[in-house]
Amino acid sequence: MERNDIVAMRVKFLRKMCNLRQSNDTRPVVYLDETWVNQNHSRGQIWQNAQNTEGLKVPTGKGGRLLICHAGSSKFGFVNGSKLVLRCKSSATHPDYHTQMNATIFKKWFIDMLNNLEEPCVIVMDNASYHSVYSVNYPKSNAIKSSVQQWLRENGVDFSPLETLSELRERVKSLIPKEKKYELDEIALQMGHEVVRLPPYHCQYNPIELIWAQVKGEVAKNNTTFKFDDVEKLLNDALDSVTVDNWKKCTDHCHNLQEEDFIKEGLRDEILTPIILTINPDDSSDSESDSEES
Repeated sequence: MERNDIVAMRVKFLRKMCNLRQSNDTRPVVYLDETWVNQNHSRGQIWQNAQNTEGLKVPTGKGGRLLICHAGSSKFGFVNGSKLVLRCKSSATHPDYHTQMNATIFKKWFIDMLNNLEEPCVIVMDNASYHSVYSVNYPKSNAIKSSVQQWLRENGVDFSPLETLSELRERVKSLIPKEKKYELDEIALQMGHEVVRLPPYHCQYNPIELIWAQVKGEVAKNNTTFKFDDVEKLLNDALDSVTVDNWKKCTDHCHNLQEEDFIKEGLRDEILTPIILTINPDDSSDSESDSEES
């Protein structure tokens, strides 16, 4: 069973996106994301002879890693001047590329990307931690008592010096709005754009995932030296070769999926019927048989 909050976020996202199209909103929809390419990235099947003396020899391990951050739309393809390619630390010590991106790097890239947009846009992105810094810097759950007290003073919140850390944390918790306000969303709004958040675990609604697959496929096909400089050049060439038509095809696929899933969500309440569980079925059957005998 899916978590109810995930379902609710999916419905909210699908309704928003479908309404934008039905209302003929002329703003381009810009999808952004990050991905990576390893130095030894290659095709899944490579020809070699039985003696392993001919054919492409792939080094063991993954090698170094390149982190990519970009954004694009079916209207104009990738956003001009917004390609970010970073050389990362060893993939063996940092198996998840998300750990090598942080809020500071992403915020700078995000603002630069917004400055490169020529008209108001709808920006679609996921809820990675570095995308989701609160507009108000609330104390962390592991903050010490003096830090929480200082934050409350700075924000004009009265509290008693006798209150324990648990009580102070509850005060902070009560101030956090249910509707989360993110710093990047507000920055985008101030610059004339609107941010729409993808529901968690639903990357299939983001066409840039299909673009990434195309780019990585090109790198894998042409990676024969497995040298970091060569792989970086292959990556940049593959990114630069993505066309507006590629973006349009990928975006149409994802938009069709969004429309189909929104229709399914409308049928969910009609299709799903309540499931009633009898906790003590034996007791129930006994009572029924007793009543029948009497």
